[in-house]
Amino acid sequence: MFPWADTVARRYPPIVVWSVIGISALALLYQVGLPPRVLDRFLFDFALVPSRFFGQLSLVAPSDWTPFLTDIFLHAGWLHLILNRWTLWIFGPAVEDRLGPVRFALFYLFCGVAAGLAHALAYPDSAVPALGASGAIAGVIGCYARMFPAARIVVIVSILIIPLFFEVSALAFAMIWFAMQVIPGLISLGDTASGGIAWWAHIGGFVAGWLATPLLRRPAGAHRRYYRDEGIYGFLPDGRRQGGGSPWI
Repeated sequence: MFPWADTVARRYPPIVVWSVIGISALALLYQVGLPPRVLDRFLFDFALVPSRFFGQLSLVAPSDWTPFLTDIFLHAGWLHLILNRWTLWIFGPAVEDRLGPVRFALFYLFCGVAAGLAHALAYPDSAVPALGASGAIAGVIGCYARMFPAARIVVIVSILIIPLFFEVSALAFAMIWFAMQVIPGLISLGDTASGGIAWWAHIGGFVAGWLATPLLRRPAGAHRRYYRDEGIYGFLPDGRRQGGGSPWI
């Protein structure tokens, strides 16, 4: 289930979202230009290796807490980057619009750190570097779903090679997506290798974003009014279809 479009109106340019996408692209360009042995050392230093904090490597290769921030901007390849940044592009601008750029930047980093901590605690003995912004983006999804539960999300579901488009509410999308992280996350517990998808980073980031939203959202009076041409025709500014409707349809 891949998000394709949403219906929440924006009033301000998503400066932080653009900046995060740009920084991540530059970081990956730097990574791909490194020789293999230098890249391995770079990832060991700046990606998140749980064992350096909570496992046996902490005795021989201690680390400061910098990787909990730097790993948010690193990716394993261009496909990893594109998929992550596309999801951020769908959900991030509306959240930044409501929180404001400074609060959104702090919120994004907070969710990324919470995601890294959840991953490291779930796999404390793993020596596999974890990298990517999916945990921070999971927090953005949680925030989006809490602020705009009835907004409509167009998603793509692939049947074999045929893409099918469906419309679901933001809350339904978030709950289905969260369940798809929890189930394999529980199955993966005890896997010391913990390679592949960092399920618990997604879970930790989502929970952090969901819980932090009421503390960070600016009051409605802090925003300018919508212009008549803003938003998507047939939808209210918060993404609801005009005329109402169940948020679970």
